[in-house]
Amino acid sequence: MRFCGLSVSVVLCCQLVSALLPENSPEDATLFFEGLASKYGHPARKYDVITKDGYILTLHNLPGRSRVPVLLMHGFHATSDAWLLRGNISLAIVLANAGHDVWVANSRGNRYSRRHQHLDPDRDPAFWNYSFHEMGLYDLSATIDKVLEKTGAEKLNAIGHSQGTMLFFALGSTRPEYNAKINILIALGPVCFLNHIPPTFSAIIKLVPTWGKIMYEQNIYEAFNKPTRGIIRQLCTLPVVGYQLCFEGVIFTIVGRDSKEYSPEFAEVLFPHFPTSGSVKNILHLAQLHNRATFAQYDYGFLKNIAVYGASIPPEYDLSKVAMPVAIIVGDNDKLSTLKDVSTLRSKLPNVVDYVVSPYKQFNHLDDIWGAHMDVYLNPYIFKILEQYS
Repeated sequence: MRFCGLSVSVVLCCQLVSALLPENSPEDATLFFEGLASKYGHPARKYDVITKDGYILTLHNLPGRSRVPVLLMHGFHATSDAWLLRGNISLAIVLANAGHDVWVANSRGNRYSRRHQHLDPDRDPAFWNYSFHEMGLYDLSATIDKVLEKTGAEKLNAIGHSQGTMLFFALGSTRPEYNAKINILIALGPVCFLNHIPPTFSAIIKLVPTWGKIMYEQNIYEAFNKPTRGIIRQLCTLPVVGYQLCFEGVIFTIVGRDSKEYSPEFAEVLFPHFPTSGSVKNILHLAQLHNRATFAQYDYGFLKNIAVYGASIPPEYDLSKVAMPVAIIVGDNDKLSTLKDVSTLRSKLPNVVDYVVSPYKQFNHLDDIWGAHMDVYLNPYIFKILEQYS
């Protein structure tokens, strides 16, 4: 009964907020990957990727003439759309304009990869029994293999953002043979350690285990489900107020304030695409990185850890096995991928070939993919690295 009451409240809230929304949305708010890619000059191809554990992922491709393909891996609760939302200066578009063969991944559970050979995401809780560990171990490995299969290349260049970099580190440490398939990983705002995040965000993360317990007690395993996404979209795209609430009030608190790079107009484009669906378990796992102060596999608790891992605590990811070349870019103002935490990561990776702190002093955690002027302070660096490794 409590859940039914909540559902009614959600519907009423959505209807109330909808009445306040402007009638016309920007075109990019209504387009998704293939529509956006076509609008900006690059009709996309689409492939299915089937993972070892049965998930069916969507892989997008903007074909190009370069011999070495470039794979883009999105971050937390995002999709392949994330690399197109800034139009002509979006990384996927500028890479394609330059002739790169661009491949854009999607992790399990998001808008494009909410499929499985046997499990129904709307009926089977087992569909949502995953975290970034499985996204790296199964999704990323299968995606890499598909790109290499389709292109005939022996290696690929990779660009990851935030959680997307974590998937490469998890894969490289657990399946070291994949290191040889990566020509270069450009890590934008890499995340593995979360020991120096802002106090406000730290306090929120400490509450995540309690939130997760409540979600599981209510038999809710999907985070940012359709009703939740609807409320977020409607609130965050309200004229002026939505931007103040969602960017100034929430996002900048977590990732670092950079008001010059964002606007209410961009919020109208962003929130129909972000956040997407994902698992509660993944959020719990990410919270453990901070609460346990270590980059380790999922902590099930004493007894289940023994059953799963043969030890009372989960194993740490051995970053010394991540032999792929890694180029890191970070910002002084990134409150999620902080300079101190990236320094810890850098000290544990054996093959960091470049490390750059953006000269743009306000560079925050989202400027890597959505900054209004990333064509000035980010894209030239990416092209320089790709040229060196292509």
